[in-house]
Amino acid sequence: MIAEVIAVGTELLLGQTINTNAARIGARLADSGVGHHFSTVVGDDLGRMVEAMRLALQRADVIVITGGIGPTQDDITREAICEATGRPMRFSEDYADRLRRWWAARGRAMPDSNLKQAEYPDGAELLDNPKGTAPVVMLEHAGVLIFALPGVPAELESLLDLYVVPILGERSGEGVVLSRVIRTYGESESRVGEMLSDVFDRSGNPSMAFLATAGEIKIRLTAHAATREDAEALIAPFESVIRERMGSLVFGMDDETIESIVMGLAAEKGWTIATAESATGGMVASRITSIPGASDVFRGAIVAYHEEVKRVNLGVSADLIETHGVVSEPVAMAMADGVARFLEADVGIAVTGSAGPDPQEKAVGTMTIAVHTPEKTMARTVRLPGDRERVRTYTTTGALQLARLAMSGVWWSGEPKSGRWV
Repeated sequence: MIAEVIAVGTELLLGQTINTNAARIGARLADSGVGHHFSTVVGDDLGRMVEAMRLALQRADVIVITGGIGPTQDDITREAICEATGRPMRFSEDYADRLRRWWAARGRAMPDSNLKQAEYPDGAELLDNPKGTAPVVMLEHAGVLIFALPGVPAELESLLDLYVVPILGERSGEGVVLSRVIRTYGESESRVGEMLSDVFDRSGNPSMAFLATAGEIKIRLTAHAATREDAEALIAPFESVIRERMGSLVFGMDDETIESIVMGLAAEKGWTIATAESATGGMVASRITSIPGASDVFRGAIVAYHEEVKRVNLGVSADLIETHGVVSEPVAMAMADGVARFLEADVGIAVTGSAGPDPQEKAVGTMTIAVHTPEKTMARTVRLPGDRERVRTYTTTGALQLARLAMSGVWWSGEPKSGRWV
């Protein structure tokens, strides 16, 4: 069974909205054992929508459409399905009554335009949406199963699980597709590929792919089997080999983030964390506090842009700054020690550097991170490419990764090689 996803919305083409729905649908299709071969984004134009649907009808067994089934004038997915399949539009009095009850239950008068959501292509079934007013439109045409879903992410996710996944699971009879993501940090994508070159087999089962995101390299293993247990058994030996070869470069699995890993290490050891940030301006602290329960281990942060803040609050001496400069490992280590002392934390994470666009003592992209633990304090200086925001973002992730290593007792040694942190 082959699926195609069509995401409708001019805002997706203009970059005003990120097309996260396609990723959500892709993940659920994999859960259903359905091959996802094509994904299309089309604007709110009837002719182009019909063209996209007709092409999908020729090459897919399942079409999942998201967006364009609301009550406004630009919501024309129903009309496009009718034209693409040559079917007339019908109107459901039952669903119209459901819409009226939905609005009345909230003490509001229903705008007449909402009745558009009771329209459907002839032969389609309207599946109730517990979280909104737009139903799922399900139609089988010429052997192809079509689902039209709302574009609102919260509604889409629940409807995928409520209808699409179970229905496709019953029909496919092709087992499951299971993916496991091994998350690594510290080496380039090309180097990771070289380290695993003898493991990679494009046509094998499981297959392996490399995904680079903000300095992190993800290794995705995908297995196709009759059951989830069989798929896990296929993946297990490959995962074992990868973990052995990558060592401390591996920091998490699947949806785990580096901030959640750092939080987990702190909780495990009974340690508290504080940050002192110059160039990143609180971005490390923001990542940590994005995790629920951060208050259990996070003591606070000092954004130390001005030298006086470094001296007064962090105890970084004027002589140290004058001798080594603000962008230096001795100053970064003094900041890490100082914030741990000032905020009475076990772990201090410090960042200083020249993020740009103008040089700050050192060349733009020169960033220094230091980590203090009850064991010791160490720093690392790296040179990062890109504009100011990219440098700051990569440095934030790097600071959390070095904190992970330090808190695990692994640390790092020697000068960093080109393109790597650890």
